[in-house]
Amino acid sequence: MKRFSLNKMLVWSLFGICVLWLVIPFTLAILWSFVDPSEPWTPDHLLPPVMSFARWEYLWEHSSLKVAMLNSYLLAPSAALLTLTLAMPTAYALGRLHFKGKEAVKLLVLLPLVVPGFVTAIFFTAILFQMGLHAWRFGAILFAHSILFLPYAIRIMSVSFEQVRQNHIDAARDLGATPFARWKVAYFPALKPGVMATLLIVFIYSIEEFAIAFIVGSPNFTTIPTLLFTNLGANFIRPNAAVISLILVVPNVVLMLFLERLLKSANPALSSGKG
Repeated sequence: MKRFSLNKMLVWSLFGICVLWLVIPFTLAILWSFVDPSEPWTPDHLLPPVMSFARWEYLWEHSSLKVAMLNSYLLAPSAALLTLTLAMPTAYALGRLHFKGKEAVKLLVLLPLVVPGFVTAIFFTAILFQMGLHAWRFGAILFAHSILFLPYAIRIMSVSFEQVRQNHIDAARDLGATPFARWKVAYFPALKPGVMATLLIVFIYSIEEFAIAFIVGSPNFTTIPTLLFTNLGANFIRPNAAVISLILVVPNVVLMLFLERLLKSANPALSSGKG
């Protein structure tokens, strides 16, 4: 009975934390995004006096929101694909090969994650300027995002390569399978969840990255985060910031839920089959 009560208390505590952390901020952001410009939302009102889509329409028609969304949703998938491509050789070596110092290399790969992202971004932009890549803003930001998010991709894919069963590779080779066929029946089923996870995680991080996009891209290259922080600056207008924050956050939440479902459905023990 005591155990049941403790479990119930923990569940309700977790529910309360989720409400404070997610439901309340999202609800306030939604309400603020629908505040009509003709009637401000003052502290003496529990809800906005007048609600409309005026803020959404204004930002869509009279700001750089469309350009920012186009830039962000071109940049993020490009960064995800490039990061995955660059991570594959290192991930294969860490996941399939045996050599001295392998554990130390794994640790070194993850060390960049210890440094605050904003600090890393500032110093990395200095390198981009020294290399002269800043002139091509999209390419410079794409290259920077791919390098900054490599630790995530390498870690995920190295674990995925470790899940590939050697007996499946040997069986495919003994049956005369070509290298491509061995990749298809032995490697790909085990790597598929990791590939999807890598693409989604890098996509989300690239969408939300601000420092490099702002330093390198300003003033001509605008992304959703740079537009959001611009509206949070000196001319702070809370309803406009609420609209942009929802456009930034909601798709990422949906992607994270999809990622969680994907990873739960993946069974590493059965992720490589004798096709």
